[in-house]
Amino acid sequence: MARKRKGEPIHGWIVLDKPAGMTSTQALSKVRRHLNAEKAGHGGTLDPIATGILPIALGEATKTVSYAMDGEKTYRFTVAWGTRTTTDDREGSAVETSAVRPDAEAIRAALPAFLGFVEQIPPQYCALKINGERAYDIAREGEVVDIAPRTVRIDRLELIEMPDADHAVLEVDCGKGTYVRSIARDLAERLGTVGHIRDLRRLRVGSFTLDGAISLDDLTAMEQGAAVERLLLPIETALDDIPALALTDAEAHRLKHGQTVALLTRQDRERLTALRGDVGGDGTVIALSGGKPVALARVEGAEIRPVRVLNL
Repeated sequence: MARKRKGEPIHGWIVLDKPAGMTSTQALSKVRRHLNAEKAGHGGTLDPIATGILPIALGEATKTVSYAMDGEKTYRFTVAWGTRTTTDDREGSAVETSAVRPDAEAIRAALPAFLGFVEQIPPQYCALKINGERAYDIAREGEVVDIAPRTVRIDRLELIEMPDADHAVLEVDCGKGTYVRSIARDLAERLGTVGHIRDLRRLRVGSFTLDGAISLDDLTAMEQGAAVERLLLPIETALDDIPALALTDAEAHRLKHGQTVALLTRQDRERLTALRGDVGGDGTVIALSGGKPVALARVEGAEIRPVRVLNL
């Protein structure tokens, strides 16, 4: 006897404006339950104190989550000068204080050192695994976690305002794996003081922005059908940076059944030639048939090989 499905097969993305005070997993669960979705995942964890963009993948969109997580992100954050905490944010306990308060000129002068590909040590309280254990579990036991530096990419770091001498509001555009808490910690150290994150808001994840986001309260106030109809974004929204390759019905049929598609005719070669200038280093494309996504695939020579088939 076939197993009964728990939920409906809904496919696409919901852009949630996550509230403070809950984990990304808790927010995901609330969205999934409200929409009665059979399958769901999220495109990048936010700390409980953080608010802002949390892309929720439903159904077959969960197969594209890694592409959303790889996208560039934009954060706005407030640094509180004068206190370093165990977690590098306001939820931790104070472990060091300083009377030094940097002014706007000093802050702006320090920012260029953080741009480009830079070495960054993640916070003690983070989800990285150290010898099979989460760093935050080790830190909670009172041990110092030995975390190796890692290279991250920061494209923009800008001072937005200084509400008072104790706080500075900044924005950052950064790549995958960047810890904003580490930026605040290291910036304070460079300025001869200590500091931590008081507020953190994610403004963008790849092509997902606040313009298309909805709060959890507003979402749960909507009926399930209306929410899906009005808010659900196509699966390929997370794949804006990946070139598209149109397939014939026969080619799409082969790809959907896990088979390689050979593009050998002159017309096929012209398709590949036109596409190659846009294909990234790993040759990934989104294969389309009738304007609908069929699979994530990889171009290898004159062949298209399926990577993740989308069952729509």
